[in-house]
Amino acid sequence: MGSVWQGDECLPTESLEARALQVATGLIEEGLSPGDGVGIYLRNDFAFFEISRGAALMGAYPVAINWHYTPTEAEYLFNDSGIKALVIHADLLSKVRQVIPDHVRILSVPVPKTIQLAYGVSDAQCAVQPGDIDWNLWRQSFEPTPRDPEQLPSTIIYTSGTTGKPKGVRRPMATPEQMAISRRMLGISYGFDGYEGRGEAITTAVVGPIYHSAPNAHASFCFRKGANIVITPRFDPENLLALIERHQITHLNMVPIMFNRLLKLPQSVRDAYDVSSLQFVAHASAPVSPPIKRAMIEWWGPVINEYYGSTEMGNVTFCTAEEWLAHPGSVGRPMPDAVVRVIDDEGKDLPPREIGEVIGRTKGSVDFTYQNDDEKRRRMEKAGLVTPGDMGYFDEDGFLYLCDRANDMVISGGVNIYPAEIEAELHKITDVADCAVFGIPDDEFGEALCAYIQLQPDASLTESTLREQLRETVAGYKMPKVWEFVMDLPREDSGKIFKRKLREPYWEGQDRRI
Repeated sequence: MGSVWQGDECLPTESLEARALQVATGLIEEGLSPGDGVGIYLRNDFAFFEISRGAALMGAYPVAINWHYTPTEAEYLFNDSGIKALVIHADLLSKVRQVIPDHVRILSVPVPKTIQLAYGVSDAQCAVQPGDIDWNLWRQSFEPTPRDPEQLPSTIIYTSGTTGKPKGVRRPMATPEQMAISRRMLGISYGFDGYEGRGEAITTAVVGPIYHSAPNAHASFCFRKGANIVITPRFDPENLLALIERHQITHLNMVPIMFNRLLKLPQSVRDAYDVSSLQFVAHASAPVSPPIKRAMIEWWGPVINEYYGSTEMGNVTFCTAEEWLAHPGSVGRPMPDAVVRVIDDEGKDLPPREIGEVIGRTKGSVDFTYQNDDEKRRRMEKAGLVTPGDMGYFDEDGFLYLCDRANDMVISGGVNIYPAEIEAELHKITDVADCAVFGIPDDEFGEALCAYIQLQPDASLTESTLREQLRETVAGYKMPKVWEFVMDLPREDSGKIFKRKLREPYWEGQDRRI
């Protein structure tokens, strides 16, 4: 079995598993039953593994919660999820204490040094407050009770809420056959093929927030496989390079914004670290600019792999670096245990190169529902498959390409426009650090395009120069009508730009789903 690192502290996987069994005993003593929910309001920490694994071992659902939430947002999730216990870092508790339901058992986790330094938390805030239950002392008071490892419910993951309030994706217990399929799909996605029974030969780092679905699935899978895991409190590009060299990291799971930040490091910094240990780097969750991905392959070698899926649908396609270079922009072909289709409005399959709605699912996968919203679950079903809301097409070789979110498509003067196409061209402009293009109301055409632009430091591009450069590759009817230059763009933790927050002011009072 492997080991888990947090800063300079290292715990064998067996030790964390024993702690998780203590947690399982403790939750039962607290009166929780299989099927109950346990809230996890934590940054990346040993405690995240202890509680998520411990809750699952006694049949409760771990409910990963975004600790960035405002008290109002957190209150909605506490009530919607129906959690019976909440494990929370000590410094975060004061912000949401007043909105935690009275029946919820609160367990306060002391803030470790790595998180304190990364987030600038004071010594006083790191400590468990008088009258609160100390997580470590609570856990240590219970004996580890062996549990059947096959009886594991899925974590309840709340979707990002780009089109409304977050909804919790909940799955029942999986059968052994369903679990085997899930492990195969995740094994392909995370590069575990060929490592059966040798998880300790893999060393990975958790570089994204574990409350988000992709890092959560990756961290949990690697832990169960006995891989060596390096926990990072937050993503820092140079620190990641140092960790790769120090721990000889072989596998990573990332999002494209991390590639952007790595490539912005000075060449002297990039050259200072040895990254030759890397064997498999997977990325997903957000679109990647082809120039960015090509630059990463040139730097790290042909180890950059991509998978596509969603919390509801699972991971369904896969693309190696070699396949991507031959089919730039693709997210790959369907994996062996997946079904993926591109359909028109009538549910008919479209021929290659024709854009339609992407639907899919893992064969034999455990079905899901949305916590307290069966109607939304029904809307996600199409032709027996799941729609994540993406538009795309297949090429002649069976490779899938994504065009945009269905919700992001703009109909201007009766013509369909996919903002991702304009964004891809803007990303090619050297002085553009990031961008977001979306539809806004227009009296003449119904909708027009608005572009938010974040420039590179010290860049001085203007609207007229951007228009001039775009005109060479983008048709006139696709040219943004409104341009805004901003210092930063709001992002979800998956790396996706939070377009809803940009779009909302323009559509206030208008009849459009934002």
